[in-house]
Amino acid sequence: MANQNIRIRLKAFDHRLIDNSAREIVETAKRTGATVRGPVPLPTKMERFTVLVSPHGDKDARDQYELRTHKRLMDILDPTDKTVDALMKLELPAGVDVQIKLN
Repeated sequence: MANQNIRIRLKAFDHRLIDNSAREIVETAKRTGATVRGPVPLPTKMERFTVLVSPHGDKDARDQYELRTHKRLMDILDPTDKTVDALMKLELPAGVDVQIKLN
């Protein structure tokens, strides 16, 4: 693959899961002879939800929940055909969203 780069973006709710997946991708790419830039941690998106506990009335009784979305960005520079094949065969956990772009 002449003069192409692969940009991989990972999203997950669990930071341990995303870090392990990023480590697997980096090890696979380096083993096949490509150079890797990253993983770069992107800002964590935090969504907060406030829910009334009582079915009616008492506005003071509330629960608060938080949902954190962790993101990582990696660039694989000068990937070989072997690198692309190895990345396609890689088994990642179900809780990790992977987006791949070719530049």
